[in-house]
Amino acid sequence: IHSFCKKDDHNKENLFNSLNYDVAAKKRKKDLLNNKTKVQYFHQEKWIYVHKGSTKERHGYCTLGEAFNRLDFSSAILDSRRFNYVVRLLELIAKSQLTSLSGIAQKNYMNILEKVVQKVLEDQQNIRLIRELLQTLYTSLCTLVQRVGKSVLVGNINMWVHRMESILHWQQQLNNIQITRPAFKGTTFTDLPLCLQLNIMQRLSDGRDLVSLGQVAPDLQVLSEDRLLWKKLCQYHFTDRQIRKRLILSDKGQLDWKKMYFKLIRCYPRKEQYGDTLQLCRHCHILSWKGTDHPCTANNPETCSTSLSPQDFINLFRF
Repeated sequence: IHSFCKKDDHNKENLFNSLNYDVAAKKRKKDLLNNKTKVQYFHQEKWIYVHKGSTKERHGYCTLGEAFNRLDFSSAILDSRRFNYVVRLLELIAKSQLTSLSGIAQKNYMNILEKVVQKVLEDQQNIRLIRELLQTLYTSLCTLVQRVGKSVLVGNINMWVHRMESILHWQQQLNNIQITRPAFKGTTFTDLPLCLQLNIMQRLSDGRDLVSLGQVAPDLQVLSEDRLLWKKLCQYHFTDRQIRKRLILSDKGQLDWKKMYFKLIRCYPRKEQYGDTLQLCRHCHILSWKGTDHPCTANNPETCSTSLSPQDFINLFRF
């Protein structure tokens, strides 16, 4: 009897331990499943709800950093229609909104910036645009790092110094780019009729591109000085009132549209135009890229979307 009781107690103890192990295993499995679900859900959501009002409770769920993490900018820079939009947004954040980003958002910002630089190094396009972005960011960081203790940059000062060194390295890589002439021989830009060359040059929205194009060949230099070309460029970017305030006459008594353009861009912002932009649904107040599915209850969600410029996007998160 004594041995039987001991054996029974031993079995009961084993049964109790087995139950504990099962409960613990189920709990770990449930926690693991919940964690995986949360991670997948976080990455699958490509939109964010923008609250109408500003309260302490809501502010934490609708910040610039949260939107920057959730709106899939890493994929957007690979789309040629969205590339300039993302770069402009990165520039605006670098100018005044770096301290508004959380630590994770700041890390994400630097990761996306590194991908942008690598893309430019590979395809050798938009070099000047990224140079200006890096210079703007470096200047802002110099100002913030010098005010250590007063700024709200998240992270150790050494980490930010390391990031500034990375920016300098990227700038050096961009400066070392040597653009090579394509190996194939075919019809070039200068082989086209003059009317077509001029038509293509009218599609350029930056006067600096016109100046650079004029330095390629003597014939292009003559075309790049066309008064009508610079006049259309001024009228595209600026209003008639702005133009009238900055009139410049040439030696021949005519309006010097080229000089007026470069004077106007120092005084007024240029017109921005993008192939694709972020959309804000007026019905459900959800922010997403065009074509992204979101839980909208409107009958015609397409008619409720409003395009946002990069500055409009920044303004959404100013409380």
